Amino acid sequence: MLEKTFDPAACEARLYAQWEAEGLFAAHPEKGGDAFSIMFPPPNVTGTLHFGHALDFVLQDILIRWKRLEGCNVLWQPGTDHAGIATQMVVERVLDKEGVSRKEMGREKFLERVWAWKEQSGGQIIKQLRTLGASADWERERFTMDEGLSRAVRDVFVTLHQQGLIFRAKRLVNWDPAFRSAISDLEVENKETKGSMWYLRYPVEGGGTIVVGTTRPETMLGDTAVAVHPEDERYTALIGKFVTLPLTGRRIPIVADTYSDPEKGSGAVKITPGHDFNDFEVGKRHDLPMPSILDEAAAIWLDEIASELQEIEGLSSIDFVRSLEGMDRLEARKRIVEELERLEHIEKIEPHTLQVPYAERGGAIVEPRLTEQWYCDAVTLAQPAIKAVEEGRIRFEPQQWENTYFAWMRDIQPWCISRQLWWGHRIPAWYGPEGSVFVARSEEEALAQAHAQFGEDVSLTRDEDVLDTWFSSALWPFTTLGWPDKTAELARYYPTSVLVTGFDIIFFWVARMMMMGLHFMDDVPFSTVLIHGLVRDERGQKMSKSKGNGLDPLDLVAEFGADATRMAICALTGPGREIKFGRKRVEDYRTFITKIWNAARFCEMNGVKPVSGFDPASVQSVLGRWILDEASKAVASAKAALDSYRFDDFAGTCYRFVWNVFCDWFLELAKPAFAAENTPEQDEIRAVAAHVLGAILQMMHPVIPFVTEELWQSFGFGGSVAQSAWPTLVPPQGAEIASHEMDWVIRLISEIRTLRSEMNIPPAQMVPVLLRDATPQTLERAERWATVIGRMARVTSVSALVGEPPKAAALTVIDEATLVLPLEGLIDIGAEIQRLEKEIDRLAKEIDKVERKLGNADFVARAKPEVVEENRERLASFTHDRERLQAALARLAGA
Repeated sequence: MLEKTFDPAACEARLYAQWEAEGLFAAHPEKGGDAFSIMFPPPNVTGTLHFGHALDFVLQDILIRWKRLEGCNVLWQPGTDHAGIATQMVVERVLDKEGVSRKEMGREKFLERVWAWKEQSGGQIIKQLRTLGASADWERERFTMDEGLSRAVRDVFVTLHQQGLIFRAKRLVNWDPAFRSAISDLEVENKETKGSMWYLRYPVEGGGTIVVGTTRPETMLGDTAVAVHPEDERYTALIGKFVTLPLTGRRIPIVADTYSDPEKGSGAVKITPGHDFNDFEVGKRHDLPMPSILDEAAAIWLDEIASELQEIEGLSSIDFVRSLEGMDRLEARKRIVEELERLEHIEKIEPHTLQVPYAERGGAIVEPRLTEQWYCDAVTLAQPAIKAVEEGRIRFEPQQWENTYFAWMRDIQPWCISRQLWWGHRIPAWYGPEGSVFVARSEEEALAQAHAQFGEDVSLTRDEDVLDTWFSSALWPFTTLGWPDKTAELARYYPTSVLVTGFDIIFFWVARMMMMGLHFMDDVPFSTVLIHGLVRDERGQKMSKSKGNGLDPLDLVAEFGADATRMAICALTGPGREIKFGRKRVEDYRTFITKIWNAARFCEMNGVKPVSGFDPASVQSVLGRWILDEASKAVASAKAALDSYRFDDFAGTCYRFVWNVFCDWFLELAKPAFAAENTPEQDEIRAVAAHVLGAILQMMHPVIPFVTEELWQSFGFGGSVAQSAWPTLVPPQGAEIASHEMDWVIRLISEIRTLRSEMNIPPAQMVPVLLRDATPQTLERAERWATVIGRMARVTSVSALVGEPPKAAALTVIDEATLVLPLEGLIDIGAEIQRLEKEIDRLAKEIDKVERKLGNADFVARAKPEVVEENRERLASFTHDRERLQAALARLAGA
């Protein structure tokens, strides 16, 4: 016998262990069936489960479990990413507490410590994903730095280098001065900051000055030009002349470039190619020098401009500039501004709001820095990836994300793939005499190359840098399957079926997997990219610890169960839109899980159990045929929703059928049959109920796996629901006639309930119902279902109206008949009219108040979007309620 209530904590760990022990998640490339595969977006080995992960992996698991039920040969490939900078940071913090630095330990000892940390503490998120019910093939779990993937990474690097698609170059990169490494754009967080705009006077040779605006006065030490727009008449005569740079006395040209905007500031801008991405491009166009004036720690470094420093009385001071050497950039800014003020080179200072780049990990202010790095020719690799989407071999869901993809890819730049870290895939390059570089799969191979070049053995030094984490992640879809070896898994599961991810890494990860997959596998890595929105709180605000509005999915699982958490995620995930999520949503779906449990328990108490050999086509009862038809429609709708990745529609279909159709109507309508003693109808309805309950458990297993498994096994359906099949329900013979009859019964009961509610008739009060102009068939149907109608609608009888309706009556139309509910003696009609009029008046005032607010353009423009939307929802609700009460008043007024 089922327990009175469903206790997720009592069954989730047990059922999950059972699934794993029975190998239900294992992929079998040697077996038949259409291949369906999904690759984990590998979470960082340092990570813990946050709501973005929960969303991502629940959606994947729904697809994976559904495809297993459909009979596909399924692989859900799990794994984690080594997360270079994040992992190195974690371990360095541990060492800091021990009073030991990475540099003191040395590279080899430090890496031993990182591996030890990874084995002991890394991969916590994988354990947490099990708590959510993720059904990945854990026996195949991979790590981006395991030996197989590391070998593949070396092979790819060497191959691309041989093809001229990997090269070294000196370009600007995002530089983290705390970690002293280049970082990717994704690891940079721009924050709006209140600062200043300094307008500086630069003396022009031959007389006069030109004013430039800057938010970073300290970088003027590295200026190599002043740019003006070629069509700005104010400066036409100055183009080609030179200015003398204050403080340093260096001579730099005035150049014409469209980068300068005549509408902004003074229209003239200082150009510092070594410390600004836009200035770098201007520098390339005009062949300008690109000196660096900040070192790897973002302190002033004068080596590259020292020889050009010139003492000019009243304009520059070599001693002052040299005093800045080694000074932090922010302190140097303060000192430089003071000196410029003393020399009267500041025209004005204005408050200015700007975007300041911060390192996402560590929080240091990021600097554009000109360094020599390894690059990948993304421009060349991008072309086949662009074509694959243009030709439809890869499609985005929703499709509008293709525009974002094309915009990024068609403007792609060389990809900086080297990082100045110790943890990661070390770049397979060795340096020898005369600036020679040898790229090879091993040191032995590099030494052989060097010997061939120099005719003797030479000493080589390996590159200290490691590869960008995204480089190995870009190879994930095929290296996890054993490439470069020709494995059964690679042949069976590549290309994969669908990639589920957020829009924020379309460029950083999705596009790069496309490039690498097409280049090395000569095929796309997946056919569909399913983009989901970001999770926000119930008011549409971004979740954050500082706001206190964040949700921990593990806390929700502990409080409400994994199934309720998963169902809420599924129900709220529409195509590409933001997901407004709150605890109340999960609580609501726990109630839904309870509804399923109680319905199953009710079935069990009424003798419902699977019937061997049951044939739905043999069902004779109208009720049985109707619910089988409704179940067939629900299953078809659920499959259509999953086929189109409409998770919200899938959840909605399941919810409506289970709660509204199966529980609220079928089980209620079936009570007389359940109560009958040993009748054919009782046996048939029990068999039908078991059949439909089994279909519900199969249909809903992908989203709520634990409760469906517990009920499946408790009812003895056989084996595990996870190993069963997606339900195939065919509408029984006579389904259309049965549906027409049951639809009428349900509408009649619903109309009576609505009238009772609107007329404020007490629930305990039994009432008669009359039908005017009803056909004999309708009256016969009413008689046939009289007992059910009486119990569910609280009526004493349903009969034909003879003559005119009583004066005090509420009327509504149902098909050809008019339903008449006599009110004489049931309610105080006058008092009820007053109550309705008072409530309608209150609602009118609320509607007017909200309409005035929404009609205020200033409110709509200034209020937060979620506040505006909330008011629109309130207006719709008030309007609906008023219309409903006005209809009720009209009925009473007629009485």
